[in-house]
Amino acid sequence: MIIEPATSPDTEDVPGIEPFLFGFGFAADGAATPLTWEDVLSGDFSKYARVWLHLNRLSRQAQGWLYRKSGLDKLAAQSLLQEDTRPRSTRHTHGFLINLRGVNLNAGEALEDMLALRMWASDALLITLRAKPIQAARDVESMVKAGEAPDSTGGLVAALANALTNRMEPELAAFDEQADGFEDDILDPQVRVGRAELAEFRRKVLALRRYIVPQREALSQLAREGSAAAFFSETDVLHLREAVDRVTRLAEDLDAIRERSVVLQEQIMEERSDMMNQRLFVLSILSAVFLPISFVTGLFGVNVGGMPGVDSPLAFALLVAGLIVATTAMLAIFRWRRWI
Repeated sequence: MIIEPATSPDTEDVPGIEPFLFGFGFAADGAATPLTWEDVLSGDFSKYARVWLHLNRLSRQAQGWLYRKSGLDKLAAQSLLQEDTRPRSTRHTHGFLINLRGVNLNAGEALEDMLALRMWASDALLITLRAKPIQAARDVESMVKAGEAPDSTGGLVAALANALTNRMEPELAAFDEQADGFEDDILDPQVRVGRAELAEFRRKVLALRRYIVPQREALSQLAREGSAAAFFSETDVLHLREAVDRVTRLAEDLDAIRERSVVLQEQIMEERSDMMNQRLFVLSILSAVFLPISFVTGLFGVNVGGMPGVDSPLAFALLVAGLIVATTAMLAIFRWRRWI
């Protein structure tokens, strides 16, 4: 779905939605100067050699500026404002359209609901947009404020890719530890692992894998095309390739966790099947033991003339003794056959 642009960058926003999150103008020597929304609206940021603007994708003012004053064509603006995206990297005119994903670390929200970071990157301009706070962008902002900013727009893109990966690694390591915990619980006869709990775990793993696998391809394509277009320096390409390698490892870890969860699910089903079979076996043995007794008692319970022992005081005792002997004999036969 394409978000319709606001009529003007000065259109009032929904309360609580700020169009401008932060931004920096970089001089030729690499010195970074913080920017304001007024600098963006007035166009004063164009005096810098390079600019990084981090905007709120949900802001009407940001949407209007992106369509009318950013200098991007309509197709690029629409791509940056699409509601649903997957990780990708595309060369577009003199720049790159980049969509990457990061884990959702916002309080009270699901980790696997990965957040999109949209980027337009050219030699002189980097525009990043997000709908919800992404910690990786703040990590790179802290680098810039500390005077450790990369010396090119490509370097900023590589730093953002690595920051997103840095935030993913500890969270996915926790999933691996959770899978280890499920395996330990299954081996412990005192602990019962619920199928619903394991199914929810598998759902989270699949939700993460849905974006991490294409993110690996997006970063690989970005490194190839950016290097061919001289957008990235050799150092930037090395950093990007390192991010690709780490994302590849994370994707492989997720595949391994997914396969382990499938095996765990099968083990749970097998254990429950064995338990059910044991219970049915016990019921079958009990039925086999009591079947002759039920037959004899039913036969002697027939209320018709001619039943033997009706007038004998020892008949009941003999009947009970015969039933005990028959039951003992059947149990001995079952034991001899190793059925019990």
